Amino acid sequence: MSVVLDARTATDHFPGIGRYVVSLSAALARFSSDMTVILLHNPADSSGRLTLPDLPRVPCPASPFSMRQQWVVPRLLHRAGATIYHSPYYLMPYRPGIPTVLTCYDIIPLLFPHYFPAHQRLVFRVAHSLALRAASVILAISQATRDDLVQRLGVSASRVHVTPLAADERFRPQPSSEIGRVRGVYRLPEHYVLYVGSNKPHKNLVRLVQAWAAVEAETSDTYLVIAGHRDHRYPQAERVAADLTVRVLFIGPVADADLPALYSGARCFVFPSLYEGFGLPVLEAMACGTPVACSNVSSLPEVAGDAALYFDPRAVESVTATLCRIVTDAELRHQITRLGLQQAASFSWQHTANLTLAAYRATSSLAS
Repeated sequence: MSVVLDARTATDHFPGIGRYVVSLSAALARFSSDMTVILLHNPADSSGRLTLPDLPRVPCPASPFSMRQQWVVPRLLHRAGATIYHSPYYLMPYRPGIPTVLTCYDIIPLLFPHYFPAHQRLVFRVAHSLALRAASVILAISQATRDDLVQRLGVSASRVHVTPLAADERFRPQPSSEIGRVRGVYRLPEHYVLYVGSNKPHKNLVRLVQAWAAVEAETSDTYLVIAGHRDHRYPQAERVAADLTVRVLFIGPVADADLPALYSGARCFVFPSLYEGFGLPVLEAMACGTPVACSNVSSLPEVAGDAALYFDPRAVESVTATLCRIVTDAELRHQITRLGLQQAASFSWQHTANLTLAAYRATSSLAS
């Protein structure tokens, strides 16, 4: 069995998908079996912060955004003698010529259409539909995503395999010296509640800031720190924070090397998203020994299990009450931290690679 894993998304332009490709390929590289993994990559694209493992490579000059890939990639697959093509992205060759595995993360543009311009919705709907049609087997990163594909899009349940994500090994409790260094780099206070992620509307940051206005009345020394890329099309949370004059710091993107200490130094981690295909920051925070409070929707209960405090993300009062509990109760934080470390340890990239290998074998059997 010769699998070509499309690694053209292992660039800084695709931070989430890129990490998935790097982590999965590294785990697959540890297998000594009847399977050969070959990476399809574009040598013109610098991987930046992402480093692919030492596996055989096939150079591909066409990007996922190029129409050229529709004929260039199938030709390269044929030359490589590939028996399975694995695309981690829905912009892919839709007639690859061999059995195909597709990874699906979420269907957010279909579930929250009012958050996306009409042309983006159309592109996603058409391209995603073509990708689903081209795939022999689909990998969903959570049971919640699998349910969406089956129940909302009518995909046959037998075609969808759940292969969850995991926190990288670098996410673990950090020493106080490293926490202090990172606190100095980002000019953080000693006590803070942390959010890591984008500011897109479904991340629900406006309600988080509104809830924090009530929470900070219960604590005189704690700030809310919002870290991650800021899309300037969505300034609403920053405007609300300014209007309410609350203790909220928007620190922007954080270097990958600093994330473990940023998590470790937080009093707790909060994730108020209205929808997640998986919710990897929750696992990362748990792996760093940080107690978690998060939404009770989509994939998050599946990922966090019994190791988080939950709230209704659409009710500011629920967010407020949960944060007040976790911020003011040290014993509760200790209990949730212990449970979180156990929960994070139950996910691993080697387990994901095992499940992915089983999906490859199922794909191969369909073709025989």
